[in-house]
Amino acid sequence: MAFTSQRDATPRDIAIGLLARREYSRAELAQRLKKKSFDDDAIDECLDALIEQGLQSDARFAASFVRSRILRGQGVIRIKGELRQRGVDQETLNSAFAEVEEGEQIDWFELARETLARRFDSPGETPKERARRERFLANRGFDFEQIRYALSCL
Repeated sequence: MAFTSQRDATPRDIAIGLLARREYSRAELAQRLKKKSFDDDAIDECLDALIEQGLQSDARFAASFVRSRILRGQGVIRIKGELRQRGVDQETLNSAFAEVEEGEQIDWFELARETLARRFDSPGETPKERARRERFLANRGFDFEQIRYALSCL
């Protein structure tokens, strides 16, 4: 089997190499391939073929991404924002959340509580300490109600 150098690689070779390591959204793959100076038509043709063959799927990418971010203790707001940045459309994003929430029985309030409890052992004695905990959870992507719940449980 002949080894093709990086210079001789086709868009498909590079895309397959990337997908072998982890899932990527179509937009992420297109961006990576553009950096390698492939023309837009070749990139689109390659990505269309990968989708047809089931090697790339934005739905699969989004579901995998949601699961990994939940394990990191991140909330809905942050996860959705990151998926949008990676070029996942709203419909795919919503179905990925529905699939993961149903399959994994995700309780965002409990996730916020667990995330806070891993970092802090009290809700904070002073308003400044309490605000620090609120900012921590807000930066993680939890909404006001989830933050309030998590603080009430510590």
